[in-house]
Amino acid sequence: MLLETLRAEPGLLLLGAGLLGLVVGSFLNVVIHRLPLMMMAEWRRDASQVLGVEHGADAAETPEPVNLVTPRSHCPHCKSPITALQNIPILSWLWLRGRCAHCRARIPVRYPAVELVCGLLSVAVAWHFGATPQTLAGLILTWALLAAAIIDMQHQLLPDDIVLPILWLGLLANLFGLFASTRSALIGAMAGYMALWLIFQIFRLTTGKEGMGRGDFKLLALLGAWLGWQYLPAVVVIASAVGAVVGIAMMVGGRMTRNVPMPFGPFLAAAGWLALIWGPALNHAYLHFTGLG
Repeated sequence: MLLETLRAEPGLLLLGAGLLGLVVGSFLNVVIHRLPLMMMAEWRRDASQVLGVEHGADAAETPEPVNLVTPRSHCPHCKSPITALQNIPILSWLWLRGRCAHCRARIPVRYPAVELVCGLLSVAVAWHFGATPQTLAGLILTWALLAAAIIDMQHQLLPDDIVLPILWLGLLANLFGLFASTRSALIGAMAGYMALWLIFQIFRLTTGKEGMGRGDFKLLALLGAWLGWQYLPAVVVIASAVGAVVGIAMMVGGRMTRNVPMPFGPFLAAAGWLALIWGPALNHAYLHFTGLG
């Protein structure tokens, strides 16, 4: 009944997808902030065990334990809890004029920006796929790519806790042929990982340096699992070209030097999302450009 209603009223589908995207974007802000902290705490515990040091012996150096649920969201400056009314996506930030309600410290514009982008991308997915199972799956992929891309931009980390479950979910989705055949998805996952792994090894052997992080291998494997192997060349070319342009622009503008590594994950994620929505057109353009089509 609900599916029939959404098919008959596409505007309702887009509205629902947009509102859901805003709410999920608010949660993604929590994930983006806390997941790297959780990873660092885990690394600290592992290092303490390897070194034979009792973790938490120095309480002054032990950060407050966090997860995605606790502690309750609060201002990082005055520690005042954020109420439900202060947590309405975008509107709360505008109402508070980008400042904490208690101490008036600035709230970074990144928070409403993530919510807005998540909402817009969600609407785009719903508009493209309509009231179909592909929309639900595509929304999950979109949200995961957005969170992974921003974490990589900020910390140069691509968390396994995001990438690996979504990779397996892509293979599961394509058992039912939602975006690609099972065969294409399996080859895509393997080819995605191995392609960047080989490039990484060749670059390291020839230069003695590591040209990318290992999380990039897994992210391209994820995209291969969702989209199939046929779209991987176009995804890599688009990500590499845009990354090169952005990197050169940042160096020319003095915002980055040659020796500072630039995360590749955000460009892979963006190219993968574009392939999710406009895959056949991008692949046709790529094949035409390279003379292969």
